[in-house]
Amino acid sequence: MYDPIRFATAEDAESIADFQIAMALETENKTLCPDEVLTAVKSVFADTQKGFYLVADVDSEVVGSLMITYEWSDWRNCNMWYIQSVFVKPANRGKGLFSQMFHKVVELAKKENAMYVRLYVETENEKAQAAYENLGMKRMPYFMYDMKVE
Repeated sequence: MYDPIRFATAEDAESIADFQIAMALETENKTLCPDEVLTAVKSVFADTQKGFYLVADVDSEVVGSLMITYEWSDWRNCNMWYIQSVFVKPANRGKGLFSQMFHKVVELAKKENAMYVRLYVETENEKAQAAYENLGMKRMPYFMYDMKVE
């Protein structure tokens, strides 16, 4: 059986960057700088300590991606993986591609002894929240804060 989910390569960087630009506009109505996003995506391929990407490849076209980043937990003495930058092209949604990417992440996390898989989701993105809960993920009791360091 054909598995459309694979590790991304540097050749996928432009597609992944395009997905991030589309996702920011779709989910947060934010316009990102294409050059900055492409540079950031390429930096993940140049430094694997930052993480890695998986892509959904259908009929030789990359139609979706996600990124995994890492966090060490001193509370749990384990690695946690964060799913970030999830995007599937609108024409390919509803076909189980994110679910397949998610299950690949869980499979890889087990092999790498990561004990938790987490992600962030916009508070108003109820469709994504439902998808994550249908996959067995649970809402955490945390708020996220940030501050740009200047």
